[in-house]
Amino acid sequence: MLFVFKDSDIIKSVNRPSLTRYAWLSIAAALTTIALKAGAYMLTGSVGLLSDAIESIVNLLAAIMALSMLTIAMRPPDDSHAFGHGKAEYFSSNIEGALILIAAMGIAVTAVERLFNPREIEQVGIGLAVSVVATIVNFIVARILHKAGKEHGSITLEADAHHLMTDVWTSVGVVAGVGAVGLTGWTILDPIIALAVSVNIVNTGLQLIRRSVDGLMDASLSLKETEAIENVLDKYRDEYEIDFHALRTRQAEARHFITVHVLVPGAWTVHDAHQLAEEIEGDIRAVVQNSVALTHLEPIEDEISHEDICLDRP
Repeated sequence: MLFVFKDSDIIKSVNRPSLTRYAWLSIAAALTTIALKAGAYMLTGSVGLLSDAIESIVNLLAAIMALSMLTIAMRPPDDSHAFGHGKAEYFSSNIEGALILIAAMGIAVTAVERLFNPREIEQVGIGLAVSVVATIVNFIVARILHKAGKEHGSITLEADAHHLMTDVWTSVGVVAGVGAVGLTGWTILDPIIALAVSVNIVNTGLQLIRRSVDGLMDASLSLKETEAIENVLDKYRDEYEIDFHALRTRQAEARHFITVHVLVPGAWTVHDAHQLAEEIEGDIRAVVQNSVALTHLEPIEDEISHEDICLDRP
């Protein structure tokens, strides 16, 4: 069995800038919004604004976790982790999802208590103004994190960005609701808004956990990326008397691992087959970001060559 696997593949896949500065930015934003939203709650006594402040505490815990996991994920491959440490980021987004669910439970409990014990909201104008400033901070940071996450293929930054954007829309809803309470005097709207916030947060948490589990379970690359790989293989099928099978893909955070068997004429020299394999891997890396390509050469005339390797074969 001959695999063509070069050190340069690993170097290219891990050669990305440190992303910890974005985690520090998220931590700073969380501390700022906690202070602002806590102040808004103390000014108004609104349980809706309290729920917003609690979510910012979750943001802080998630940002701290993201910082630690990004630090681990950036470590280069070593003897114990030959494929790198990228999966550490999935732990971050998984824990963030769990924290979101815990926060949602706390908000729901507080809201239910306020349903039975309504309370007048005070200093609505000032409280809402403070909350709006916190919302703007979250929106700006969320856009920065989302752009960086897409650019560098980081699920941790994307998760943090989605979480912050959820917080933004939550805050918009809370501000609108609390404003409505101030205008109408209907205090029951306040806990109802908080309950709606908790439901929205639960949905975000479950989505993060599901995506993290997919990554830890070695989910295949997206349909778009797989089609791009198939297009590369089809090009070589048309140009040479070769074929492919046993295409397998998986994603470990920013790294994309791709393996495929290349069936070449048995009369080819090892040198010629190897050169072609080099070209195929290069084209695959060109269409799939941060990819590590492995090819296995087999003689096309041999019937055994056409059999896929079963993962559970003894």
